[in-house]
This record gives sequence, C-alpha cells and structure tokens, in this order.
Amino acid sequence: MIRSTLALILLCGPAAAAGTISGPATVIDGDTIAIEGIRIHLYGIDAPETAQSCETAAGLEYRCGREAARVLRARIGGGVVTCERRDPAVAGRLTGRCHVREGDLSAWMASQGFALASRHVTMAYAAQEGRAWATRRGIWAGTFEKPADWRRDRRRVEASAGAGADE
Repeated sequence: MIRSTLALILLCGPAAAAGTISGPATVIDGDTIAIEGIRIHLYGIDAPETAQSCETAAGLEYRCGREAARVLRARIGGGVVTCERRDPAVAGRLTGRCHVREGDLSAWMASQGFALASRHVTMAYAAQEGRAWATRRGIWAGTFEKPADWRRDRRRVEASAGAGADE
C-alpha cells in the first residue's frame, strides 16, 4: 500500500513531469510489468497470455505465455526499468515505453518473437516482428493463436459456460 501510494506520488510529482517511473520491475506476463506496485503494459506489443499455449514446429504443445514472461524476466534481470507514459491505456492499465540498460523492452520482445507488434497502436515494432517471423524465432517457430484472438475466444467460452449454468 505504501509503495503504491509512493509510486502514484512519483507519477504525479515533479520527477514525473514527463510521465516517467523508474525502479526494479516485477514481470506479470510477457507484456506487463509492475514498478512500485503500478502495473504497466508495454507500449506497442501484445504477448501471449500466461495461460496460452502454442505449438512447436514439431507439433508439441508448450506454454508460450509462460515462456514470454520468462524471457522478459531474464532480459530485465536485476536491472532498473524506466518507463515513459504512453497513450492509449490498455484495459485500464498504464501504458509505457519501457527501457532496461538503454534497450526498449517492447522492441526486444518483438525481435525475440515473443510479442506481436500492435499495429493499431504504432508501427514502431513491425520491423522487429518481421525479422522474428523471417527467422522463425519464439512463437514464430511453430503455430499460435494471436493473443487478442485467444483472449476473445476465451471470453466467449467463459460466457457460454456461464449462460449454461443459468439453464
């Protein structure tokens, strides 16, 4: 609670005049981190959800959402992450362009093939995604459902299950 309040003060105070927040980060999933208790969606990308599975080129199923979170966690390591606030917010979460050791985390995740470029938000990461696709890195090495489609299908299944319970 104290950390969250402090982070909000930092976001609203003079140090955050440009809308920045900096500190150690906790990885929530492949495109979401938390700094000082504030959840931040990585700007311009969409990574597989934690519960999402994909298939390798050999047809073996694996938890690609967990793998995306793992590679992001490894990239951040013990480094300090600095995020600059960006619009639009995603699902009520702050959105930020985040860096660790001068490297853009969104660009890195797209280049490793563990996130798709969100072209409806920005074209900034389309080239990195294209290179990952061309070299079959990350989720591009096999088959997968786009994270947005996976979430939509999951909501539809959950809504159907809830409707059946009312009958």
